[in-house]
Amino acid sequence: MEKKHEPLFRIEWIDAKNSEALEDAFNVRREVFIKEQNIPEDEEFDEADLRSYHVIVYANSRPVATGRLLKEREIWLIGRISVLKEYRGKQVGKLVVDKLLEQAIELGAAEVNIHAQTHAVSFYKKFGFVAFGDTFLEAGIEHISMVKKI
Repeated sequence: MEKKHEPLFRIEWIDAKNSEALEDAFNVRREVFIKEQNIPEDEEFDEADLRSYHVIVYANSRPVATGRLLKEREIWLIGRISVLKEYRGKQVGKLVVDKLLEQAIELGAAEVNIHAQTHAVSFYKKFGFVAFGDTFLEAGIEHISMVKKI
């Protein structure tokens, strides 16, 4: 019986000025947020993309997961975390969040916030995020704010 090979994951930081690499991240987000979750494209992509630190995970050479980190006023925000369906449950989302948190620490953040889709709250709790406030709709999907002290 032939042994199934696991993909080799590679993690890269994307400079927002590198449009080709940024397009890889956008393609993952299009698949997850626009196609799967029916979020309108004009709500998914915003000017904050050009001010954000983006991380992307490649399986072999295929982009399979991404997320971003940005500072809005004095608040550090992690967001747009997305993993292609066939790579969920393989610790790829954990890789993305770990890298974003490492970058936040390196940049001197004292805490990091996230607007978590409510179905993902337990995932973020594993990293030490704590929910606060009321649930709210963002792009028609129920979210809750979460924070992690660093």
